[in-house]
Amino acid sequence: MPQAVQNVFQRLGQAISSFTIAQRTIALIGVAVLALGAVALGSWMTRPQLAPLFTGLTASDANAIVEQLRSSGVQYELADGGATVMVPQGDVYDQRLTAAAAGLPSGVSDGYTLLDDMGVTTSEFQQSVTYKRAIEGELARTISSVEGVSAASVQLAIPEESVFVSETVDPTASVFVETGGGSALAAKQVEAIVHLTSAAISGMKPENVAVIDQTGRTLSAVGVGTSGSTDQQANDYEAHVASGIQEMLDRVVGAGNATVTVAAEMSNQTSERTSETYTRPEGDEETLTSDEQTRSESYTGGAGGTGVLGPDNIAVPDGANGGNYTSTETTRNNLVDKSTEVVTTPAGAVERQTVSVAVDTAAMKGMSAQAIEDLVATAAGLDTGRGDRVTVQAMPFSTVDADAAKQALLEAKEAEEAERAQELLRTGLISAAIALPLIIGAVLLGVRRRRAAADPMPAPLELTAETMLLDALADDPITLQPSAPAIEPLPTARLELDPDDEPEEPEQVSLERQRHDLEALARRDPQKTAEVLRTLMLDRVEG
Repeated sequence: MPQAVQNVFQRLGQAISSFTIAQRTIALIGVAVLALGAVALGSWMTRPQLAPLFTGLTASDANAIVEQLRSSGVQYELADGGATVMVPQGDVYDQRLTAAAAGLPSGVSDGYTLLDDMGVTTSEFQQSVTYKRAIEGELARTISSVEGVSAASVQLAIPEESVFVSETVDPTASVFVETGGGSALAAKQVEAIVHLTSAAISGMKPENVAVIDQTGRTLSAVGVGTSGSTDQQANDYEAHVASGIQEMLDRVVGAGNATVTVAAEMSNQTSERTSETYTRPEGDEETLTSDEQTRSESYTGGAGGTGVLGPDNIAVPDGANGGNYTSTETTRNNLVDKSTEVVTTPAGAVERQTVSVAVDTAAMKGMSAQAIEDLVATAAGLDTGRGDRVTVQAMPFSTVDADAAKQALLEAKEAEEAERAQELLRTGLISAAIALPLIIGAVLLGVRRRRAAADPMPAPLELTAETMLLDALADDPITLQPSAPAIEPLPTARLELDPDDEPEEPEQVSLERQRHDLEALARRDPQKTAEVLRTLMLDRVEG
């Protein structure tokens, strides 16, 4: 191993050996956290990027696809509550082809592919049922493509055709939709599903399509459509009219100075009326004739003639001449204009509505109640013929709620300011707690540097001990045992210099010389050196 690397490891070992127990514990925890972070980062970087294989799967299809992926040894993950299967991006198309070969997912409606299995011996009933199933499957697949819809099921009720026009029944449909994440469909999306279903079946009306979601909520009812029940229509109508009147009054008398209440009665019955009208054709004063037929007959009697029997079988002699007969018959069909009108009134028509308006007395200065009543009646579209009414009253408004709301707003503002001040104080304390040790450390470091610059650096502890040991050996000569060789004095060499020209020996050089002398003494007699150190330490403690 190179010497530089050995030096680095030696320095690192010396630094670690100088740590306290707390510092070693913190260092171990930091190394463990760093190792775990490196492992997590490596696993995340080596993890393959996943892409959806199939979405909106049923439980049975998801189970079958997962079993297939396990048998193939392909990594997978489930998302959206098990409805979505994620696989590595490079395996998406291969696994889709493999699943398609196995007939997965099987929960998808077949649609018109059902007609491919029909044989020559299929009965008419089987043909009609299969055709209806094919349409239901195609509609379900199309509705499932709508944004927000994860699954759909369509049931059609198509009556059999009849030769009697009066006995015809309109077809109906029921649509069940399952939304992703439990979210509700927008009104436009429900309307699109209704029109899509009704347009696919001949003779089906949009109001004959029922749409229900997985929570049991009716999005579109038969006979009502997407507008909801009669109560819901009344509520929507009242809210719409009241908002328009309220917006107008806020501009006239000021915001908060008027309140509006609208009550509407809706019809929950549907009606259909057929009327035929016949009028004279326009463009000609005379009556126009579509066809005309005239028939004439005439008869003239002869001279011989024939007689008749008289009473008692006595022949009556014929007259001298016979009679004449003439007959004329005319049939004429005149043209007329005929118009047939069929009026269908759905449920939800407004039968009667009333509007009540209360205005603050303080805001009625310079205005009359009749003027406000006329404005409200026009804005609401009231019809006095059906019994609509409007009432406008001026009265003082209570300010209790307004004062309470103002006080609550003021308290909330004060609480927010107090919380903000506490947050600032907390932040300042945290900043001071972090910065104060740094400042104190910097000040102490500066003071220490100034002292170090003013005073010479003291000798290290180990060098001082060596000096003390040499001094003790010099003051108290050591008597060696007979078995041990005598300690000879260390040779010293000095240069004979002029006292005026002799330079002073640096302190560091003197310390190094004492270190070398002590090392030489320890090599010659280690045991005696240890005893001298022990004696010296005891003398220092007792002294």
